[in-house]
Amino acid sequence: MRHWLSIVTTALVLGAANRAQPAQVGVITIDGAIGPATASYISRAIEVAAARRDECLIVQLDTPGGLLDSTKTIVQSFYASPVPTVVYVSPTGASAGSAGVFITLAADFAAMAPHTSIGAAHPVAIGATGGEGKPDEVMKQKMENYASSFIESIANKRNRNVEWAKSAVVESAAITAEKALELNVIEIIAKDLPDLLRQLDGREVNERKLSTADAELVPIPMAVREKVFQLLWRPEVMFILMLVAIYGIIGELSNPGAILPGVVGAIALILVLYMAAILPINIAGFALIGLAIILFVADVFAPTHGVLTVGGIIAFLLGALMLFNRAEPGFRLSLGYIIPGALITAAFFAFVVGAGLRAQLIPVRVGKETMVGQTVKALSPIDATTGKVFIEGEYWNAVSETPIAADQLVEVVAVEGLTLKVKPKQT
Repeated sequence: MRHWLSIVTTALVLGAANRAQPAQVGVITIDGAIGPATASYISRAIEVAAARRDECLIVQLDTPGGLLDSTKTIVQSFYASPVPTVVYVSPTGASAGSAGVFITLAADFAAMAPHTSIGAAHPVAIGATGGEGKPDEVMKQKMENYASSFIESIANKRNRNVEWAKSAVVESAAITAEKALELNVIEIIAKDLPDLLRQLDGREVNERKLSTADAELVPIPMAVREKVFQLLWRPEVMFILMLVAIYGIIGELSNPGAILPGVVGAIALILVLYMAAILPINIAGFALIGLAIILFVADVFAPTHGVLTVGGIIAFLLGALMLFNRAEPGFRLSLGYIIPGALITAAFFAFVVGAGLRAQLIPVRVGKETMVGQTVKALSPIDATTGKVFIEGEYWNAVSETPIAADQLVEVVAVEGLTLKVKPKQT
C-alpha cells in the first residue's frame, strides 16, 4: 500500500511541476540586409525552437532587403518549420523592405510595431558577374514575373492579400503597419514583445492553439560562425579587405622579401573574391579602382607633378561609389569609408610604394658592378689581350680595344669575370 501511495505522490508532484513550468517562446533579431548568414541563422533557430518545444519562434525584423536566393531559403525554412513562426517588424520606425516583404508574408503570423512600414519589393537587376545591370525589357519582364508569382504563391499559402503582395513587386507599393492590418497583409499590430505574446495567445495554426500569454521569451543568439559570416557580408568590410589586399600585395612587390604584407594581402584577396561571389557588386566599379591603381603607380615614374595621382583619386572615388551603389539602401557604401579610403590609398602609393619602386631603380652600390664607370690609371700598357689596373684595393686584369699606354687614365666599361674592359678616358 505504501508503495502505491509513493508512486501516486511522485506522479502528482511531477505533474504539478510540469504544470508550473511556464511555456517559452524563442526570439531572434534580424537587423540589416538579408544574406546567406541570415538564412543559416533562421534555419538553425527553427531547429533550436523545435527541439525545446517552444510555443513559437518570433523573428524581430528590420531590413532594407537582400538576396533573392537567401530569401527563398528562409521562406522554405518557414514552410517546413515544425514550430509556428512569427515575423514581427519592429521596433518603431523599422521596415520590411524588398526581401523583408517575402519573409514577413511567409510566416505563420505577421505582426508589426506601430509606425513601421512594409513594401517596395520590386526586383533589382543583378548581372551574371554580380554587378548591377541594365537588362533588356524581356529579361526585366522575366525577373518581374518571377518575383510576382513567387510572392503571390506566398500570400496565397498564408491567406493574405494577394493583390497588394503583387503590387509590392510590380509597382513597389509600400504601406504603414496600420494600413497593412486594414488590407489583411498582417494580423497583428503590437507595441512590444509582451503585447505581441498577449495577442498571439489562443490563436491557432496547424490545429495547434498557442499559449503565449504568460510565456517566457528566450533569445536564440547567433553562433560565432554566423556572426563572422554576417560581419563579412557587408559592403564596408569588403571595401576594407579590398584595400588591405591592394596594400599588402603591392607592398610586397615593391619591397620584395617583406613576406608579411604579401601573406596578409593574399588572405584578404581570397576573402574579397569569396565575398564578390555573394555580394551584388558592379564590375565597372572594380575597373575604375583598377585604373586608379595604375595611375598611382604611373605617377611614381612619370614627371607629371601629381596630375596622375589626382586622376587616380577621382577614378578611385567614382569606382568606390559605383561598387555598391545599389537601388537598395543595404548595399550602399558610406562616404565615410570612401573618402578616407581614397586619400589613404593615394598616400600609400605616393610614399610607401613610390619609395620602394625608386629604391629598386637606384644604381648598385656594392659588388663588382660598382666599378663600372670609375676612372683609374693603367699600371701597364693595355691592349686587346693584356693589361693591369689597380682599383678598390685590388689588382685587376684589363683589356681594351684601343691601345692604352701606362699611367694613362682609363674608364671601366664592363666586368667580365676577373677581367675589366676599359677605354681611354676622354678629357
